[in-house]
Amino acid sequence: MIPDDSPTEPLSPLCPLCGRPLGTVNIDRHHLVPKTFKGRAQFPIHKICHRKIHSVFTEKELFRTYHTWDKLRENEDIRTFIDWVARKPPEFYTTTATANSKKRK
Repeated sequence: MIPDDSPTEPLSPLCPLCGRPLGTVNIDRHHLVPKTFKGRAQFPIHKICHRKIHSVFTEKELFRTYHTWDKLRENEDIRTFIDWVARKPPEFYTTTATANSKKRK
């Protein structure tokens, strides 16, 4: 008989931005198309990842350019953030400063 290697508990869903397990705390919901532009679909995401998205982009930028996970991950600021947060546990959270590029807008 072949042993069953499947886990006994279901795997935790992954954050669609950083790819880490979501865990059970510090979870937000993100609209890829902002609510101000009639976006309805919401996706569970780490709170720190959600805050980072909104610290870097305006609602208009999210609507026009960054309305997919792939497009978000292509941005240099987001890529740098993902590389940094990848070493943190799923429940990790700290405040996120507004990006200088967004402050100048």
